[in-house]
Amino acid sequence: MKRRALLAAPLLTPVLARAQAYPDRPIRMIVPFPAGGATDVFARRLAGRLPALLGQPVVIENRGGAAGAIGTLEAARARPDGHTILFGTASTLGLYPLLAERPQFDPLRDFLPVAIPGAATVAFAVRPDLVPTLAALVAAARARPGALRYGSPGTGSYLHMAFELFKREAGIDIEHVPYRGSAPAMTDLLGGHLDALTDTVATALEHHRGNRVRLLAVASRARSPLLPEVPTVAEALNLPGFDAAVWLAVMLPIGTPEPIRARLAEAVSAALRPADFRTELETAGFEVGGTLTPEQTGAFIAAEQDKWRPIVAATGARLQ
Repeated sequence: MKRRALLAAPLLTPVLARAQAYPDRPIRMIVPFPAGGATDVFARRLAGRLPALLGQPVVIENRGGAAGAIGTLEAARARPDGHTILFGTASTLGLYPLLAERPQFDPLRDFLPVAIPGAATVAFAVRPDLVPTLAALVAAARARPGALRYGSPGTGSYLHMAFELFKREAGIDIEHVPYRGSAPAMTDLLGGHLDALTDTVATALEHHRGNRVRLLAVASRARSPLLPEVPTVAEALNLPGFDAAVWLAVMLPIGTPEPIRARLAEAVSAALRPADFRTELETAGFEVGGTLTPEQTGAFIAAEQDKWRPIVAATGARLQ
């Protein structure tokens, strides 16, 4: 027994040595969307805090395309040594495997979950002359099934599915109008060509404060500190547990040594603890996380896939 243990020790030494030395060069964080969006904004702010904790620069690489699949697949194929991180989202990790005709990756088989650092708060907006509350929107939709129209950034997008979840829970019928991005959908709402839309608080806040649109509710579990006067969907409609925030996740390629994952998870958690950084993120329209362990992060992603599966099936939405 002792001899076998001694013979095995040299085989383990290189892996343990790499984990103990991690990181020994700059880390690249792949964001599978173009620069400037909410995912990119959060990733860059987090990346700015990690070098002080890890001792190496963290460089953002934007790899957009195919609804996030291109960058995610690149991260999955990276060397599993902790020097390539995926900054994934609810869309790429929660919805993609349910929407893709031929998924190119499996979020929970091709990656090791590390942390949920936060989420972008989702809000439901309407024309300011339509209705004053979410309950009134529900009443209007029930009075005229299919007559109202809402916009989203595109079929199969997280914001599309968030409104479909709201429709199912509220028992209403509102027609979906897909756009190529949030900006053109907001333009049509401002122009009176739509009745409602889903957007992030960060994007819609300026229009709400200018009385050009009315935010009726946020889809998170708690009210946004940027909009303390706006209720949650759960409060507005007595729907306990309603939650549709666009969560963000730090992931590593499968095969990454566990000590490396543990060190990265602790660094992300530590980066999010300072009150000034939490305030900075909340002011930008984000909810701050970082409290889930890697194991809890994986369970959360699996539960999210289960939550959205019947919504996706009901819409028939697919990514080609």
